Amino acid sequence: MLEKTFDPKTAEPRLYAAWEASGAFAPIDDPAAEPFSIVIPPPNVTGSLHIGHALNNTLQDVLIRFERMRGKAALWLPGTDHAGIATQMVVERKLAQEGNVGRRDLGREAFVAKVWEWKAESGGQIVNQLRRLGASCDWSRERFTLDEGLSAAVRKVFVALHKEGLIYRDKRLVNWDPHFQTAISDLEVEQREMEGQFWHFAYPLEDGSGEIVVATTRPETMLGDTAVAVHPSDERYKDLVGKKVRLPIVGRLIPIVADEYADPEKGSGAVKITPAHDFNDFQVGKRHGLPMINILDDFGRINDEAPQAYRGLDRFVARKKVVEAFEAAELLRGIEKVKNTVPHGDRSGVVVEPYLTDQWFVNAEVLARDAIKAVEQGDTVFAPRHWEKTYFEWMRNIQPWTISRQLWWGHRIPAWFGPDGAVFVEETEEEAKAKARRHYGRDEPLRQDEDVLDTWFSSALWPFSTLGWPQKTEDLARFYPTHTLITGFDIIFFWVARMMMQGIHFMGEAPFKRVFINALVRDATGAKMSKSKGNVMDPLELVDEFGADALRFTLTAMSGAARDIKLSKPRIEGYRNFGTKLWNATRFAQMNGCARAEGFDPAKVQGTLNRWIVGETVRTATAVTAALADCGFDEAANALYRFIWNVYCDWYVELAKPILNGTDEAARDETRATAAWALDVILKLLHPVMPFLTEELWAQTAGQGAPREHAGFLMTARWPELPESLIDPAADAEIGLIIDAISEGRSVRQELNVPPSARPALLVVEATEAQRGVLAASAPLIAQLLRVAEVKFEGAAPAGSIPYVVAGATLALPVAEFIDLAAERARLTKEVASLGSEIDKLGKKLGNPDFVSRAPEEVVEENRERLAEAQAARAKLEAALARLGGA
Repeated sequence: MLEKTFDPKTAEPRLYAAWEASGAFAPIDDPAAEPFSIVIPPPNVTGSLHIGHALNNTLQDVLIRFERMRGKAALWLPGTDHAGIATQMVVERKLAQEGNVGRRDLGREAFVAKVWEWKAESGGQIVNQLRRLGASCDWSRERFTLDEGLSAAVRKVFVALHKEGLIYRDKRLVNWDPHFQTAISDLEVEQREMEGQFWHFAYPLEDGSGEIVVATTRPETMLGDTAVAVHPSDERYKDLVGKKVRLPIVGRLIPIVADEYADPEKGSGAVKITPAHDFNDFQVGKRHGLPMINILDDFGRINDEAPQAYRGLDRFVARKKVVEAFEAAELLRGIEKVKNTVPHGDRSGVVVEPYLTDQWFVNAEVLARDAIKAVEQGDTVFAPRHWEKTYFEWMRNIQPWTISRQLWWGHRIPAWFGPDGAVFVEETEEEAKAKARRHYGRDEPLRQDEDVLDTWFSSALWPFSTLGWPQKTEDLARFYPTHTLITGFDIIFFWVARMMMQGIHFMGEAPFKRVFINALVRDATGAKMSKSKGNVMDPLELVDEFGADALRFTLTAMSGAARDIKLSKPRIEGYRNFGTKLWNATRFAQMNGCARAEGFDPAKVQGTLNRWIVGETVRTATAVTAALADCGFDEAANALYRFIWNVYCDWYVELAKPILNGTDEAARDETRATAAWALDVILKLLHPVMPFLTEELWAQTAGQGAPREHAGFLMTARWPELPESLIDPAADAEIGLIIDAISEGRSVRQELNVPPSARPALLVVEATEAQRGVLAASAPLIAQLLRVAEVKFEGAAPAGSIPYVVAGATLALPVAEFIDLAAERARLTKEVASLGSEIDKLGKKLGNPDFVSRAPEEVVEENRERLAEAQAARAKLEAALARLGGA
């Protein structure tokens, strides 16, 4: 007999260990089985499980368990990302705390050894946390982006793209993070609105005939100015084009050039041009052949290109000193307070500088062409489809991808420089030396590039490098392309687009057939979770409190594509209660002798109630299968909830009690066998979402009755495939009439505040002969469940009765002796009016374009939900009023 309650704390680790030890997470070794593969978005090796991970990995696990049970060779390939900047930052911080030692004090080799040491000690935390969630990854295939196999793939891709001219080295402006002293990509830059100032500076004309005024939010950059630009059509400056100004502080003569970048309507119409420290100025500089003077060092300090007094100063200290110098020279023409957008490093949090430096780039525009085409022609489909628009917008406007990083932790760039600066790009140092020998005609010393590759470069190869590429492995042949990628919208650009580009280029086809973009998890009010707000929900704490299954079901049920998830503890608690409901129903079945019968065939059941539950089981299996196949996770969860709680537990169990307690032995045996059969199907259908509870129930009921067709784990049992011919419309009509009679009667009692102790009769006023027969046969059960004195058949309902119609039959509850009908009518009328006012107010607010465009998205969504709730509540009350009208 089952224990009274399910204990997740003891069951979950026990069950997971048994699954993993059995090898059940690996794809089945059947050449005839259809392959189905997904790759995990590799979490950072520094990471710990947050609620976004919990959602994303729950949905992946639901999908892989479903396809595994469908008999496919299902592979969920796990792994972690070396996370260049993030990991280096963690280890540097740890070294500083332990002994105030920096990475440069250690040297590159010793520092990298320390990172590997840290990874061995702490790097696997998130992998074990995923196990706690129930993730059924094939851990025997676990990969790491810096393991030798993936490193070989990275080197091969870099060399191949370089030979094709798609990777090149260039001196260009990049986003420079002075904290980490590295270039970062546009996607790693976070724009923040800040209070700032426009300083208006006068630059004197060379001939002393006047001045030209420019404005800047970054005064220190004027030390690197090499021109002033005016618009070609700006009459004010027509005669000045070609002349020069003397740059204050520096004393350098710089030209006035005509360029359409200058906006005559903005400020004075003249702009200072600093090609080495502004992306727009860089383009102006290229057009006019201007010198590009970098005035900063790697740490954001003023370098030796500036006058002596400024060298070595932090950029922000230099800013203040420059303004003071202009003021002293009486060349400061004004200060204007402004709000401006300032770029920051998303990891370091410091202000990023446009910085002129030698970097490696990928010609992403060329690689993007086939990746765009793959989505246009449907080779890869996004779900929801509107994310395709986001993908296209970015891909069609893609810029060169800066792939070099001035870090020590990561894939070192396979490029070696000769003594004259010639570069040799090869997979190994030996090959580079051989190439250099052919170039120079003799051996020359070579120096490997100090930089490493952007973390996302190796991640872009994840779908095929993890399967063994560049080797032609069995896994690569069997599991590439993968089927579905489940990921968050925030890495469509970082990761999804780059995997598409590299997968198509090196494998000849897109790496996924479908990309499912999961929602964002917010708090109960719809606000984004953040540590500063104190509203972060730790998934591991939730697992400790409610069990993994309750959290998994909550995230799955709320993962509708059109909305974010508003997560709250009461919701998780509610789904834990759902699991308890199923546990109790199984205990009830055990206590009543419900067990599998030898040779049970659902097509041969005779009892109406049993034919009905068989049909409902078929409908649910069909709906859940279709939903999961289509990534309709919420639809699947909600179909399961409705069937298990409402249909099986609330109705079937209740309606079966008289049969199980009755004297008809054949009917009793059939009901026991049918209840056990339906319960087995329920466990299979629910397993992908609630694996622990269902596996425990499967094991605990294994010895009841005839052996199952599958004696092993539930997770490897065959998914139910039930023909629609098992649905019996006649049984549906009969049981549907009984359920509706009780349900609608309960609604009447509730809407009109009929006391629970009141026992009116249920009157059958109009019904067909068949309906009368059904209601008469079930009269005692209907009376018990509806809490009425009896079921009576009358030609008309007396005054004070509340009529309601089910399946064309008119029933009535004479309640006048239990409630004041006039008072109830007045109450309902008042509540309808109140709701009408609220609906009008919300309708006006949502009909105001200004409100919809300016209010936060979660506020607009909350108002829409409130409007829908108010409309539903009013409709319900209006129906109750209409019923009172017939009393």
